[in-house]
Amino acid sequence: QALLRNPLADPFILGVSSGGAFGAVLGIMFGLGFNFGIPLMSYAGALLTIFLVLEIGKKKMGMESSTILLAGVIINAFFTAIIMFFVTTAVDDRLHSMLFWLYGDLSQSNYNQSIIVFPIVLAAFGVLYGLSRHLNLITAGEETALQLGVDVKKAKLICFLVVSLVVGLVVAFSGLIGFVGLVVPHLGRMVLGSDHRLLMPVSALGGAIFLIAADTLARTVISPSELPVGVITAFIGAPFFIYLLKTRGSKWARS
Repeated sequence: QALLRNPLADPFILGVSSGGAFGAVLGIMFGLGFNFGIPLMSYAGALLTIFLVLEIGKKKMGMESSTILLAGVIINAFFTAIIMFFVTTAVDDRLHSMLFWLYGDLSQSNYNQSIIVFPIVLAAFGVLYGLSRHLNLITAGEETALQLGVDVKKAKLICFLVVSLVVGLVVAFSGLIGFVGLVVPHLGRMVLGSDHRLLMPVSALGGAIFLIAADTLARTVISPSELPVGVITAFIGAPFFIYLLKTRGSKWARS
C-alpha cells in the first residue's frame, strides 16, 4: 500500500496470493514436500506475479496505481482459473483435497509449520520495519523521498522481495485468505495515521486477531461442518473494499 501509494492494494487483490498458490499447486504436481519444495515454489510464484503486475503497470500507464490494481485483478483471475483447472482435472487425490485449501484453511496447520514460518516472518517484519521511515517518505511522494536521501528503487526492490517471500510462504501453508491485508491496515490508518513505525506493528497484531476471529467463526457458524476461513474474510472484506472504492477510490487513483 505504501509503495503504490494506494490503500486499496493488498496481496490478494494484486494477484500475489494467487501467484503463490499457483506455485504451490505446481509444487504438489511435481511431488515436492511441504517442508521446503512447495514453499519455495509458492515464493517463486508470488515473486513472479508481483513483478509481472508492476511491469504491466509500468509499460501501459506510467506506473499509475489504478492501472497496477487493474492488472493485479486480471492476473488474479487468470491464475485462479489455471489453479481450478488443475485441481478439477487432476487424478491426484492431493490436488482434489487442495480445493478447500484454496479458499483458506487453517485446520491443517501445526507446530512444525509454525517453526518454519515464524522465524522467517519475524525476520521479514524486522527488515520492513527498518524501512518504515523510507516508506513514510515514499508515501509523501517519490521525488520528496529522493530529495531527502532515500534510494527509492532499492527500498522498493527490498520491500517487494520481502513481501513476496512472506506471502508465498504463508499461502503455501494456509491457502488463499483474502482481504486481511486490506481491512486491517486501513482501519489502523484511520486510527493512528500513516506513520509506518506505528502502523506496521499494529497491522501485524491486528491482522492476527482478525484472522483468529474469522477462523473461529468459520469453525462454529455451521458447526459441526466448517467453512473455509477465506469465505468469512471475503464476506467482511468485499463490502469494505466496495465502501473504500466508492468513498475514496477516486482520490487514491489520482495519487
